[in-house]
Amino acid sequence: MHRRFIGIMCVVVALGLLVTGCSSGGGSSTGGGTSSETGDKIIIGTALCQTGIQAPLDEPQLRGVQLAVDELNANGGILGKQVELLAMDGKSDPVTVGNVAKQLIDQGAVAMIAPSDFDFGGPASREAQKAGIVGISPAASSPLYGSAALGDKQFTMSMWNTTMGAVTAEYAYNKLGYRSVYVITDDFIDYTKSLSKYFIARFKELGGEVIFEDTYTQGQADVSAQLARIKALKKQPDFIFISSYMPDLGLMIRTLRESGVNQPVIGGDAYDDPALWEALGEQYGNEVYYDTHCFFSDEANPKYSEWRDAYKAKFGKEPETPMIMIGYDAMMVLAQAMEKAGTTDGAAVAKAMETTEFDLFTGKLSWSDAASGHEPHKSAVMVELVKGQPKFLGWFTPEKQPKP
Repeated sequence: MHRRFIGIMCVVVALGLLVTGCSSGGGSSTGGGTSSETGDKIIIGTALCQTGIQAPLDEPQLRGVQLAVDELNANGGILGKQVELLAMDGKSDPVTVGNVAKQLIDQGAVAMIAPSDFDFGGPASREAQKAGIVGISPAASSPLYGSAALGDKQFTMSMWNTTMGAVTAEYAYNKLGYRSVYVITDDFIDYTKSLSKYFIARFKELGGEVIFEDTYTQGQADVSAQLARIKALKKQPDFIFISSYMPDLGLMIRTLRESGVNQPVIGGDAYDDPALWEALGEQYGNEVYYDTHCFFSDEANPKYSEWRDAYKAKFGKEPETPMIMIGYDAMMVLAQAMEKAGTTDGAAVAKAMETTEFDLFTGKLSWSDAASGHEPHKSAVMVELVKGQPKFLGWFTPEKQPKP
C-alpha cells in the first residue's frame, strides 16, 4: 500500500510538469537556491513551533512535512536530488522564529516552512523574503499573510479569514437558519481578531443581527464577565461565535455550557484540535460547528486511507489531527513547484506557485499573483462536534466574501 501511494504521488508530480498552469496534486543565505543545485541535496527549512501555545498547530504539521519528505526521497527527491529537512523550534515566540529562520537560511535552506499564524510565522517569511527564497505557511489564515505584507515570494496554504469567516456566516444563516449572534473575540493575535471581523461583515450582509461584540484575552482563564453579559441580555442570541485558541477555548465553551448557556457555538480552524474535543467530551461537545482545512475520511478525500496507511507506517499510530495533512501538502506544493520551475530559484518557484492549480488532500488550491496579494483560492470543510467527535458536513465555498 505504501509503495503504491508513492507511485501515485510520482504520477501527480509528473502531471504537474506536463500541464502548464495546472497540477494534480544547500542554498546560500543570499537566496535563490543556486548553490544547492550544484550539490547532492535540496535543503528545506522549517521554523515551525514545536513547543508553546502555537505547538498544537505547528508540531503536527511538522510530522506531515516529515512524511512528505520521506516519500519524495523514496521516489527520487526533487529535481533528482534528495531532500534534507532542517527543523528548528520557533518556540511560539516571534523573535525566536525570526532568529531560527536566519539560522536555517545560513545552513542552506532554499525554501522556508513558517508557523501557521501571521504573528508567529511572519518573522520567518520576512527572513525568507530577504534571502530571496519562497516561504510558505501551512495554515496561517490572516489576509496579512501574503505578498502585500510579506513580499512576492511568500504564501499561505490556508484560505484567508475572509473565506473562513464567510463560510461560517453563510452556514449559520443559510444552512442552520440562525439570525442573531453574540460574538466573543479573543484579542490574542491577528488571527482571532480578523476571523471575527470577516464573520461579522458577512453575517450582517446576509441580514443577520450581531447582538453584542464582546472580547476576551487569552490566558485570563475567566469567562465570568462574558457569561454575565450574555445572561443579562433581554434577547438571547441564536448562537455564539467564539474566535479563540486553545487552551482557553475549551474552558470558555465548558464554562458557558455548565452555566446553562446552551446555544450552539461556531468558530474557525483553531477548533480543529483534539485537545478541545477531549476538553468538551460527550456532554459539552455538541452543537459546536467550525470550518477548517480538511477532514480525515474517504468521504472528504477518496485517497485518505492510503495517506493514513503511509502515516501509520512511519509514526506507528493513527493521525490525530488534520493539521498533519496540511503540513504534508505544504511540502508537496514546494516539491511540485520546484519540479515545474526546473530550479529552486525563489523567483521561479514563486511564479510556478502563482500559475498552478494544486489538487491536494486539503482541496484544490490556487493563488492570485503577487500584485493581487497571493490571495489563496480554496474551499473550507465544515465540521460539527457530536458527543465530542468531529462529523464531516462537506466542502464549502462562500457565495460572497468580504474584501481583505
